[in-house]
Amino acid sequence: MRPYRLGALELPHRIAMAPMTRGRADDLTGVPSPLTKDYYAQRAGAGLIVSEGIYPNALGKGGPGIPGLVTDAQVAGWREVTEAVHAAGGRIYAQLWHVGRMSHPLVLPDGQPPVAPSAVRIEGEQIFTADGLVDHVTPRPLTTAEAEATVADFAAEARNAIAAGFDGVEIHGANGYLIQQFLAENTNLRADRYGGSRNARLRFAIEVVEAVAAEVGAARTGLRISPDNPENEIAEENAQDTYRTLVDALDPLGLAYLHVIERGAYGALADLRPRWSGTLIGNFNGPEATSVDAGENVLGAGLADLFSFGRHFIANPDLPARIAAGAALSAPDRGPVYGGGAEGYVDYPALTASRV
Repeated sequence: MRPYRLGALELPHRIAMAPMTRGRADDLTGVPSPLTKDYYAQRAGAGLIVSEGIYPNALGKGGPGIPGLVTDAQVAGWREVTEAVHAAGGRIYAQLWHVGRMSHPLVLPDGQPPVAPSAVRIEGEQIFTADGLVDHVTPRPLTTAEAEATVADFAAEARNAIAAGFDGVEIHGANGYLIQQFLAENTNLRADRYGGSRNARLRFAIEVVEAVAAEVGAARTGLRISPDNPENEIAEENAQDTYRTLVDALDPLGLAYLHVIERGAYGALADLRPRWSGTLIGNFNGPEATSVDAGENVLGAGLADLFSFGRHFIANPDLPARIAAGAALSAPDRGPVYGGGAEGYVDYPALTASRV
């Protein structure tokens, strides 16, 4: 359990809590549930918490119960969360998350269609709404001006995150959401300055990172990526070249960290680690929860400075303490993972194998 210095933060160890959607916010206002402060405070033993994804504008919302960081009420709600985490001795970054085409008129205000780089519909999956699972719809392409405005919305959200007491922000550029939709060849068919060549497809991601870093400081700005991740029907033709170019462009900025999800055939951690001079957080996103041994192996091999666990933190709020003690890990009840109240959210106890 070696400590680590992340910018101005002294982390007691190298186990981070990965961002996970939990869907407990008020669906009309986007304000975090009163239970949210308890949920994150219970997990303040993480070296670093990265919050669930939080939308930067109304069109970025990806489903029922997703919180925002746009309105004063949302900022005030998150301030209660950060104060609770800090009072418990923890550190927390806000994840800035626009889902792009991964939304639906049943989720968005006034029944608007989702937006995306191009009008490319997800064909083989469904999306969860208040009416249950429904087919995706064809998204509306953002105009060039709207893409530029969305960059500004990310920066404004970052400013709100710091006002809410977060220690920093992580930009979600992974898992097939808006930023990766701009990166991928199959979802970016644009002919303006945000599409066409590889460098043009990278432009939106780079502009978002630069805008956020300019707003809150590079030392408080992280980026999450998932090279070669087919999730949400993303197809990247040459992930290695795409992400090498992206990392090379961003490395000089001096960001707080790069958070790399490794999934698929491309060994992203080993390939990108030598190209990134700052802090790198490793993560695996497979069908099963990542084993503790797998995370320790990544750290031991020097492929990452920190390793983030997601699902283990749901049922093990004291996960680092359990790992240090060699204690058994509980498995989460998958029924109440998304939405609901206290059950399966804040009722997992510390250092016991079952939920009360």
